[in-house]
Amino acid sequence: MSEAQVEVQAVEPQPQVEESVFDVRDFPAGLRGALEAVLMVVEEPIDESTLAAALEVPLDQVRKELVDLAREYDEGSRGYQLRDFAGGWRIYSRPEYAPAVEKFLLDGQRAKLTQASLETLAVIAYRQPVSRARVSAVRGVSVDGVIRTLMTRGLITETGHDETTGAVLYGTTPYFLQRMGLTSLDELPALAPYLPDTDILDEIAEQGR
Repeated sequence: MSEAQVEVQAVEPQPQVEESVFDVRDFPAGLRGALEAVLMVVEEPIDESTLAAALEVPLDQVRKELVDLAREYDEGSRGYQLRDFAGGWRIYSRPEYAPAVEKFLLDGQRAKLTQASLETLAVIAYRQPVSRARVSAVRGVSVDGVIRTLMTRGLITETGHDETTGAVLYGTTPYFLQRMGLTSLDELPALAPYLPDTDILDEIAEQGR
């Protein structure tokens, strides 16, 4: 190779660093506010590592804020508490207020069903016995919390288990018929033909796992 020639070396492409879509320091209440926002929407206790990864902050900072939040709620006699349970953190209503919560959930006149509850109840009524996964497939969202509410209200109950998957199956109760003013499920309006077929629900539920 002559001196006039320039050796060209291949340059390996550098891995792109994914930019964070937010910085918790930019939030009005910082990390503490971000933690509260996430904890308000979780269905099950969430562990500290998952929180730290999602919010892109050190684990020790997350742990400290959670402990401080729990103490703050306790000292302020809030109607809710932050508990470290089953390996994760979640916000729960405080046991002292259980009578108020139970009355709200059980009083069918004053505590009206939400739109999400009505939609979930309709799917169960028309597709029973049906698993939670199939109900979620129809609605396109998790129905864990709604299922618990409907069971607490006495509108649905566990009717058995799916022979193939072992999943719990749900159906409506006599109290449901009473509240709907029906004598049997045969009196339900003919809406079932407009719901997806069982095979389609199975496919959608499997894709969502």
